[in-house]
Amino acid sequence: MATTAEQKYDLITRRLQEVLGGDAVKAILAEGRSPKCYWGTAPTGRPHIGYFVPLTKIADFLRAGVEVTVLLADVHAFLDNLKAPLELVAHRTKYYQHVLLAVFRSLGIPTAKLRFVEGSSYQLTREYNLDNYRLCAIVTEHDAKKAGAEVVKQVESPLLSGLLYPGLQALDEQYLGVDFQFGGVDQRKIFTFAELYLPRLGYAKRAHLMNPMVPGLGGGKMSSSDPNSKIDFLDAPEVVRRKIRGAFCEEGNTAENGVLAFVQAVLIPISALRVERAHGETGEDVEEGADAAGDQASFALAGAPAGTLFSVFRKDEHGGPLHYAEFEALERDFAERRLHPKDLKTAVAEGIVRLLAPIRKVFEESEEWQEAERLAYPDPNAKPEKKKKKEKVYHPPPPGKGKNVKTDVTAPIDNSAAAASEATKEENGTV
Repeated sequence: MATTAEQKYDLITRRLQEVLGGDAVKAILAEGRSPKCYWGTAPTGRPHIGYFVPLTKIADFLRAGVEVTVLLADVHAFLDNLKAPLELVAHRTKYYQHVLLAVFRSLGIPTAKLRFVEGSSYQLTREYNLDNYRLCAIVTEHDAKKAGAEVVKQVESPLLSGLLYPGLQALDEQYLGVDFQFGGVDQRKIFTFAELYLPRLGYAKRAHLMNPMVPGLGGGKMSSSDPNSKIDFLDAPEVVRRKIRGAFCEEGNTAENGVLAFVQAVLIPISALRVERAHGETGEDVEEGADAAGDQASFALAGAPAGTLFSVFRKDEHGGPLHYAEFEALERDFAERRLHPKDLKTAVAEGIVRLLAPIRKVFEESEEWQEAERLAYPDPNAKPEKKKKKEKVYHPPPPGKGKNVKTDVTAPIDNSAAAASEATKEENGTV
């Protein structure tokens, strides 16, 4: 599998929504070199299961011999309109690292082959900042705002920090030494910004690979800041089932259907990954699956026909189970109302519960991760701890002092000073 340059390119680009500069990647492969790429994430809100899309794709990169860097963009997190206040960024960076490592292990992806980098490790250097100033001297406000429109939080009066965001992401390509950047299709404007401006600084133009975005449970974008649109990596099974039951999945409607889209973008690719691994088709990544955590079986029911990647259980009186080797067949059955939303939701919910089980297990066994979560995402409803009142310690007054001391009216009065004064006045002839 993936032995020629062409096969490796096909593996690198399969299931992507768009590729910009693919010829540059082909040229590197033709030379027999290993392409270098990076995927970055800003540690802001809690990561959700939409992250399965890019993280699963990284397995294809490793199989094709790509050297992968994972960027924890902590500086970007702070710049994005204070989504993550500075004092929380460090804790959230640790939390994200715990999540990513657990997800990679659950997918059977060897983390030893990945290079993890925190943005602040190089983005605060003299060289990087000089390049940022050089970039600021040639980028217009219009271009900077346009580039970040899909990624940076948009507000009525945007902060300067949000305008810096696209430029820093472009510079990351140079400072991480990569041949292409990988991200969601929502990053497209930043990618084209980088292609335009990096050469103006004298740096090479990079390729850009984009995965599709998974719609939220109610339609629209799945967002970390909207808990009703997403499923958290640590959501309990009953929470997952409840959220999927309430997700938008109108019978026969395939548009903006987050449940259908999750099957296409996550469940079927992961199922294919596991089937290929079982057949020894892991390309250059011979270590794939060696340290995998949790159930690594495909999402096909027992007894399903060969090649099945996703099954939907139905009772015999309702037509029996349905089996699919490709998403297009499932989508067609749903559009033609041969597959009911309730049956699809049940199958998807169980698939997600299986995916999250090993991740939740790692969390429950890791005090370090639990502490990182507590510090990164403090409970907004938690009552502040009451300050303990200082205990009053009684110190007795010195003898003869204090408010309860009585004056002894019988004590003799010394009038010697007054008498001496009167004698002096008589000597001086004064009264």
